[in-house]
Amino acid sequence: MRWQGGRRSSNIEDRRGMGRPLAVGGGAASLVLALLVMLFGGNPEDLPSGVTRGPSSQVGTGGSGAVDPAQAELSDFVSVILADTEDTWPRLLSPQGVRYVEPRLVLFSDAVESGCGYEQSAVGPFYCPVDQRVYLDLTFFRELDQRFGAPGDFARAYVVAHEVGHHVQNLLGISERVQTMRSRTGRAQANALSVLQELQADCFAGIWAHHAQRERQMLEPGDVEEGLRAATAIGDDTLQRRAGGHVVPESFTHGSSEQRVSWFRRGLEQGTLEACDTFGAASRGR
Repeated sequence: MRWQGGRRSSNIEDRRGMGRPLAVGGGAASLVLALLVMLFGGNPEDLPSGVTRGPSSQVGTGGSGAVDPAQAELSDFVSVILADTEDTWPRLLSPQGVRYVEPRLVLFSDAVESGCGYEQSAVGPFYCPVDQRVYLDLTFFRELDQRFGAPGDFARAYVVAHEVGHHVQNLLGISERVQTMRSRTGRAQANALSVLQELQADCFAGIWAHHAQRERQMLEPGDVEEGLRAATAIGDDTLQRRAGGHVVPESFTHGSSEQRVSWFRRGLEQGTLEACDTFGAASRGR
């Protein structure tokens, strides 16, 4: 990606090294916790109210809590991507009568206190609609690269753009409507609604990439493939197979690899909010 030299966001909040010790320990214990979340379905109902998980809520990232100087470039990168989303979304939401309020992105290590509760790195990146903040432990990117085979700048940008996509859903009132519907239904239907919300955030990430390329030529050859590999690597079916378990569609909370790739690509190719109506598509049986 052509990101060096881009504008840096003023909405980065660095809390690395400030987390409390993990109740279950770091490293392997975090991974065990993450796998348990996945194997039992990763239902958001079992997690703090209001928290919207990132591209994958099943990736453990434990660490020492100290800020690694080697993360400086990643922090810079995240700041540039966040700034670019700030340049993209206001004019897309304005025709909807929605004013874009810029989210803050909190960098943390090991664990963090959010408006949605105390969270450990094992849950992966997440968005909290209560305080309108994205939370990210940068070691997640190492997991994405080394454990899931999805390296590269654009794969990382996809993660950030997905979380910002949840913020857009919050501003549009989609998140609140989904939460209300989920509270009135059973677990299987609640999971299905969560999948539609996550796939829409994937599509919104594609919208950002569409405009970043069309207007600022940020993408380079191979970048789209990086994003598609990331979407594939963190599909619910792929993660369940990797964990050595059976694929249980009823337990999906983020969508299959095929679904995630399809909706991300749709946003990337069309670049419009209308293209990302996952809920309408589901009602029409598409």
